[in-house]
Amino acid sequence: MSLLSVDVSQNGSIKNVDSSSSVFEMEEFDFSRLPDRPRNLNMERQRSFDERSLAEIPMVLSPHPPSRADNFNRVLDHLDGIYSPGRKSGFNTPRSHFGYEPHPMTAEAWETLRRSLVYFRGRPVGTIAALDNSEEKLNYDQVFVRDFVPSALAFLMNGEPEIVKNFILKTLRLQSWEKKIDRFQLGEGVMPASFKVLHDPVRNTETLIADFGESAIGRVAPVDSGFWWIILLRAYTKSTGDLSLAEMPECQKGMRLILSLCLSEGFDTFPTLLCADGCCMIDRRMGVYGYPIEIQALFFMALRCALVLLKQDTQGKEFIERIIKRLHALSYHMRSYFWLDLKQLNDIYRYKTEEYSHTAVNKFNVMPDSLPEWVFDFMPMHGGYFIGNVGPSKMDFRWFCLGNCIAILSSLATPEQATAIMDLIESRWEELDVIQKILDGATTMEDHGQCFYGFSQQRASRQGAPRLLDEPIELAEARLSKDGWPEYYDGKLGRYIGKQARRYQTWSISGYLVAKMMLEDPSHLGMVAHEEDKQLKPVLKRSSSWTV
Repeated sequence: MSLLSVDVSQNGSIKNVDSSSSVFEMEEFDFSRLPDRPRNLNMERQRSFDERSLAEIPMVLSPHPPSRADNFNRVLDHLDGIYSPGRKSGFNTPRSHFGYEPHPMTAEAWETLRRSLVYFRGRPVGTIAALDNSEEKLNYDQVFVRDFVPSALAFLMNGEPEIVKNFILKTLRLQSWEKKIDRFQLGEGVMPASFKVLHDPVRNTETLIADFGESAIGRVAPVDSGFWWIILLRAYTKSTGDLSLAEMPECQKGMRLILSLCLSEGFDTFPTLLCADGCCMIDRRMGVYGYPIEIQALFFMALRCALVLLKQDTQGKEFIERIIKRLHALSYHMRSYFWLDLKQLNDIYRYKTEEYSHTAVNKFNVMPDSLPEWVFDFMPMHGGYFIGNVGPSKMDFRWFCLGNCIAILSSLATPEQATAIMDLIESRWEELDVIQKILDGATTMEDHGQCFYGFSQQRASRQGAPRLLDEPIELAEARLSKDGWPEYYDGKLGRYIGKQARRYQTWSISGYLVAKMMLEDPSHLGMVAHEEDKQLKPVLKRSSSWTV
């Protein structure tokens, strides 16, 4: 474990960081241009910086001279007073056309979510994973970076940004701590998987304890934590309009450290990130070693967020240039090789192996015999999805909801691919068992060789699929509170509370609240969604199922 004491003087050496002010303006999205979007919502938006083409970015320069941070740790301790002009939203906003009335369960959800808050020196810094005290707590009494994201979105939508700001600053401070596992030094930019607060009643002190993977199952460091941190920083900025947090020298440095890890050049010939199993989603083996879809989608989304948040100083411009190059390569790779539809499935079925040279069709030397039988019946005539993993002699055809949904939100998926993903969900509703699993943040289900992992309600909102909006909410309100807000459900039909599921799981509670508030006020989607950048749209050589 890595310890971080309350006393600033115990934190070791202090580093100064160069920085300059930004002239970027965080404007809001024009969601009226989204396809299939309801027309009766009055949401006049201006074109945001996020919507500008990547080709425009290098032309924006900062005229302000650089400034210097005097004391890294001291600044982090005293920046809790930064003003955040968050606006009250959620259940105080006008009802949307979906007609959702306040449900009695929402009050219980908010009360339970607030009971899960973790305090450090009198300030809330996150939410624990679960409030279930019936069994051994294990690490469910810790604040997980990935788990806190839905809680953070709920607080932002409800006009409570201070909690999110405190979390961002505390995890940023933990990033600067020395990270060693069995005498091996981790990368400087690694963010913790989780942390907890230890209270010493004798000395009347509080200490943060961070887990960078040394306590996780399999001892694997998290790859997704840094990406979630950047995404959450951008969500905070978009929600509050407060640029001061992201423009802090420490936040700028934190982003650059994360980017240095994932943009480093090496032996890999792919623009995707090579990852160990257990590096994301849940800290146990799921057979996702290689290039898992969730990490690639998060990587893409974090890069797009960083483009908005990085300053145009000397260091920032260098990273922006590297990000743009990587986004072009990553979007082409993912849209070309991870995408699967009926035509592409037929092509793989007829692959030849041991091909050589640039003319090879089977570029990854995938054995056609490795195609699982279920995928032929699972693939609809109209629809498609990003498969779970692609690498040398490997194609993981499993359907991962979270990776595909993040691909939609980040516009890694083209508009046509996003529509195809939603078409697949609609046409394979019962097989995917989306109704039973849709609000669970980390549900897994094995069904005919398929693994379904999570699903967030707001993704359906962007694509305007009414069935994906109404039924999950109704089911959640019928079961979640009654079942004690379980971590996940078991069984092909999700009728059983998970065998090892914790009750009062924070992501189940916050996921429900986020879904409700986003449906009541779809403008909240601007915190996490990115519009398509035309510069990133390659000419796909793969056929598209929507033309079948």
